[in-house]
This record gives sequence, structure tokens and C-alpha cells, in this order.
Amino acid sequence: MGTKITGVGSYIPESVAKNEDFGNHSFFNEDGTKFPSENEVIIEKFKAITGIAERRYIKDELVTSDIATIAAERAIEAAGIDKETLDYIIVAQNYGDVKHGDLQSDTVPSLASRVKHKLKIQNPYCVGYDILFGCPGWVEGMIQAHAYIKAGMAKRCLVIGAEALSRVVDPHDRDSMIYSDGAGATVVEATDETDVGYISHKSATYAYDEAHFIFFGETNNQEITDRRRYIKMYGRKIYNFALVNVPNAMKTTLDESGIDISQLKKIFIHQANEKMDEAIIKRFYKLYDMEPPAHVMPMSINKLGNSSVATVPTLYDLVLKGKLENQEVNKGDIVLFASVGAGMNINAILYKV
Repeated sequence: MGTKITGVGSYIPESVAKNEDFGNHSFFNEDGTKFPSENEVIIEKFKAITGIAERRYIKDELVTSDIATIAAERAIEAAGIDKETLDYIIVAQNYGDVKHGDLQSDTVPSLASRVKHKLKIQNPYCVGYDILFGCPGWVEGMIQAHAYIKAGMAKRCLVIGAEALSRVVDPHDRDSMIYSDGAGATVVEATDETDVGYISHKSATYAYDEAHFIFFGETNNQEITDRRRYIKMYGRKIYNFALVNVPNAMKTTLDESGIDISQLKKIFIHQANEKMDEAIIKRFYKLYDMEPPAHVMPMSINKLGNSSVATVPTLYDLVLKGKLENQEVNKGDIVLFASVGAGMNINAILYKV
């Protein structure tokens, strides 16, 4: 029994925050000192490194489980299935539902239970749960769905990646310009077809030295006395970690499949940082003494920013729907999904469309 994606859907917020919108922000260093450069210089360097020109934020009245539900509805419709036949709803997220203006995340009940409730699914044997796996959460959810299907425990799963990072960013941290909101979902089903679907994967957690590369911390503006916590990261450490470990995970996934790299058509990599992603792909192909083919790596980060667990499924949905220039996938194409994020976690899936 194999596993294939039968429906994909996404939610990309309408509200656009451009780089110039950060022109009036006061940026501070980690030690609380004011960043010496003018904001125009900060923003220009930020764009050159990350490739991000704008990002998307959800409306004030929405929370993560709302946009997860919208993406799920679209995936279910695309798959043409009865939602009552779902065996599992797996929601990859990291910060729960954070209402606009609130200081605390709301994580009980799980977002999966909230999505199931909002979808109005009555079947009690449709099991919902969340996974906190950093940015690679949706990819890991796909791995788990495949495991359930291979084990005979499920025939049909809904895997969602949803996040509203705009609710947990420190406006006084330059890294706040990286993050955005979004949701992507896939319906994954058992299949007896032998020429499509899930082929191989690799997943790993590096926590001996790397566990706290991404963490929750206080604002960089030490004049603020509230005790709210924000998403923080050690960018250079993550860059160096990703550059070594992600290409190796991708190579292991491909090599274990027995498929030659020449057959690989697309790499859907977590949209974290344009320069970092380009370096990862270049390092991956260097392991085979090759240069990356043109257009092998679709990118959405320039317009959508980094929406964590949502970046890979939304990117895949955009390409499937022909919404990215010079990018398409066709039946029979071999593609690779890959991600890196908090934990530090990495993973990759090789898949035949």
C-alpha cells in the first residue's frame, strides 16, 4: 500500500506588509543597545540577504486555527472526498492560537480539534492532534500520515501546516521582518498504484548543542517592562547548521530511493532565507559534482516571507496551480520536500507526482 497526495489547498492572507512599512520601527540589538544604522540601511541589507520584499499578515479577527480550516476546506474540495471519511487530522503549528493583542498563546484544545470542530466533522474516529516540530512540521506530518497508511491504521489523512508568526514577533528585533502568516493543507490517501506517491524520507533532531538556536525570549527593547515573550533565533548558527545538515538529509533521502539525481524535477524547500536556501541547493548538488539546474527550486519568500510550517505546502499549491512564473509540476515528476527549523529539526521526502 502506497501513499499519495490527492488534494492541496492553502490560505495566503490578503494583508501585505512591505519592507518600507518597517521604516518607523526602532530596532535594538540583543543587549538592548539601539541599532546604529538608519532603518533604510537595515531594510536594504535585509532584502539583499533574505530576498524578502513583503510578507502577509492575517486580519485582526482571525487566529491560526481559522486559516488552517480554510486551507483544509480547499484541500478537501480539491480531493473530492467526504470529510467524514478522514482518519486523522494532523496540524503542524508552533504557537497555538494567539488572538490579536493578547499576550498569551491558547493551545488547549489542540488546533486539530478546533479545525475538526470548524469543519463540522461528526465522526469521532477521525483523530486530531498537533505536532510541534518547528518549521519542518508539515513535512513531518506527511511522514506520520504515510506511516499510519503503511501500517494499515489509516486510509485517508489531512495534514495541515498553519502559523500566524505576526502574533509572536518582537517589533524591535530586525528578525521580525522575516516572519509572516499562512496555511497549507494536503489530503493524503492510501493507493495501490505503484508508479506515484511517497518514495522515501529522512528525519532528524539535533539537540545536543542545537536545541536552543530558535527560542522564546524577551523583547530587545529593555525599556519595555511587560513579560511577553517573542520568537528569537541565532541566525548565523542556524545558517551554518542548515548548510551542512539539510543537504545531507536530502542526499540520504534520494540515495535510499535508488533514483538518480537527474530525475529530480523540483525541490520544495522551506522558505526561510533566500540566500540560505540557494546555498543549501548548491551544496546538495555539489555532493553529486553538479550545478543546480535552472528553475529547480521554486521560491515564494520574496512576496510571502517565512510562514514557518506553511511555507512548503503553500509553495507546492502555488506551483500546482501555475501561479509562479517558470514553475510547474506534471504527473510523473520526482520532487523533493525539505525543511529545517526549531529543535533543531530537519527532514526531507522524495515524492512522485
